[in-house]
Amino acid sequence: MKNNSIWKVIGASSLGTLIEWYDFYIFGSLATVLASQFFPKANPTAALLSTLATFAAGFIVRPFGALVFGRLGDMIGRKYTFLLTLIIMGGSTFAIGLIPSYDTIGFAAPVLVLVLRLLQGLALGGEYGGAATYVAEHAPHNKRGYFTSWIQTTATLGLFVSLGVILLTRHALDSDQTKSIAKFNDWGWRIPFLVSIVLVIVSIYIRLKMQESPLFEKLKSEGTTSVNPLKESFGHKSNLKMVLLALFGATMGQGVVWYTGQFYAQSFIENVCKVDFDQSRTILIWAIVFATPFFVVFGSWSDKVGRKWIMVAGMILAIATYRPLFGELLRISDPKQKIEIPDLKQIKSSRTAIKGSNDTLHTVTNQFFYDDGMIVSETTKDTVYAAAGKTTVSPDFKVSKKLGTGDYWKMVLIVFAMILYVTMVYGPIAAFLVELFPTKIRYTSMSLPYHIGNGVFGGLTPFIATLLTTIYTNDKLVGLQYPILVAAVCVVIGTLYINNRIDPDIEIKE
Repeated sequence: MKNNSIWKVIGASSLGTLIEWYDFYIFGSLATVLASQFFPKANPTAALLSTLATFAAGFIVRPFGALVFGRLGDMIGRKYTFLLTLIIMGGSTFAIGLIPSYDTIGFAAPVLVLVLRLLQGLALGGEYGGAATYVAEHAPHNKRGYFTSWIQTTATLGLFVSLGVILLTRHALDSDQTKSIAKFNDWGWRIPFLVSIVLVIVSIYIRLKMQESPLFEKLKSEGTTSVNPLKESFGHKSNLKMVLLALFGATMGQGVVWYTGQFYAQSFIENVCKVDFDQSRTILIWAIVFATPFFVVFGSWSDKVGRKWIMVAGMILAIATYRPLFGELLRISDPKQKIEIPDLKQIKSSRTAIKGSNDTLHTVTNQFFYDDGMIVSETTKDTVYAAAGKTTVSPDFKVSKKLGTGDYWKMVLIVFAMILYVTMVYGPIAAFLVELFPTKIRYTSMSLPYHIGNGVFGGLTPFIATLLTTIYTNDKLVGLQYPILVAAVCVVIGTLYINNRIDPDIEIKE
């Protein structure tokens, strides 16, 4: 294929995939805000866990989406299948932005969010395998790692775009920071969900102009497409063995590294380190900007040295350094490590009239300043709740830390290191999966282990890690035990059983 043609394929595939990742991850990026919108506010920790569980539900159904849409992709073609997944994803994301809050419609709100989240998961289960397969089947054999690595960047860039849109929306609502936060938490959070429909429409238009994969067209013209992709993928012992090897020797560990280095890192910085909303997100944005080119670097390198050892090395680095890296995040954000400037202490107090239930009675904010530029705000808000003829006052205590310049960039560097591990495990994996399976059942065969590894093992990382910290409260790093254990098992299996041999001149298993 000519160079300009392959770049058109990559551009069209990547744009749609990036938008789907944006749609999928906007939910996780707004977890703390959505917790207060769609779940009872009396217990903020339970509400956050419920939101993370709903977020994780979208990951759990991804393997089912892989089966449904993988089968369609191997029977009717790659192009129209992942066009359908884009429409389902875009419609679900738009609809989430329209759901009334828990205060308005009660438990119907979290139920509707869960249903739409499940539809998102099903759609993403069909999208990635189609896009990766489509690009790989257009690419030269000796450059599959390089060309498919561009698709790999879209997952992280989708997260980057979601964070950027959130911050732009929040700051555009009002020049006064306090008012903009209130407006965003009240209704502004809907905007990132609603604007996604414009991006989806543009991507649908572009994808309609795409041609079908040449390898699939060849099978179709010869009448050798799969009649039953599910049976051929999982009913044949030799192919099932490769599916299981892909899962337990590669995608399982890759999944936990991906979600720890990005989603759990941001959640940890915001909810455990208590770093300011904006800073917790811009830290991740800068780390993504610096690390994203390495997806292509490691994808291209895998064409020369093989996929296996690059992925295994990324997992080993994660296992060895997660606890010290997250521990350093805690140390940086700990005011006890700094010198307070007591003369600059500020106390702000406000009082509002009580008009009904869920009204703020009294708010007191203490601000503490430190020698390295850190500002710690401690806010106590007494909220009046009226229900069943009873009125109660519930105090809500929150801490928010704004880092000084030096500490801010230290955190960026730490998160960059964790995302660098992500690029090592994720950059080569599309080419690795494509080369394991024959064309006629490739969409189905590669999608299932990918989405179990990423959707179930990886997607559950923020929820399980957060849950562990609520059970074992004395160890703020206990949540890391889950990704470390999963990655360690994957390293052992991958090292022993995955073949690193690459023969770029032969279409593997064709």
